[in-house]
Amino acid sequence: MHPNAEHVASVLQGHGVEGEIVELPDSAPTARAAADQVGCAVGAIANSLVFDADGAPLLVLTSGAHRVDTAKVAGLVGARRVRRATPEFVREATGQPIGGVAPVGHPAPIRTLVDVWLGGHDRVWAAAGHPHTVFPTSYEELLKITGGDPAEVE
Repeated sequence: MHPNAEHVASVLQGHGVEGEIVELPDSAPTARAAADQVGCAVGAIANSLVFDADGAPLLVLTSGAHRVDTAKVAGLVGARRVRRATPEFVREATGQPIGGVAPVGHPAPIRTLVDVWLGGHDRVWAAAGHPHTVFPTSYEELLKITGGDPAEVE
């Protein structure tokens, strides 16, 4: 397993998460690619999207069926501007590459919003630190392990 995924597994275990990391045969850079490989609806994929909110990292865990409304999110977090982060910004904030950003395991805590639409699925899948890894979880568990706030982000 990739070292990033091993680190994420350790953090998940520390939070009492029972779902184990699954290594995918192919990279899953999109929600559709991940859903196809794990056999779930695209809406049950918890996309980990990192944004630059006035210079601070913001993690939005959104349903793979949604696009994030950055103006709406800016209002939710009190930022003047929220924009998609560069790959370098994402790596610096999370220690993980785009396409594999996990909800946890970052060098420092990141403010997190969790899309309320994920609550409509009993099981959701989130990236585990590398584009070839995911883990099963739930909406409630995502809120717990990230300390995130529930939000309508689309």
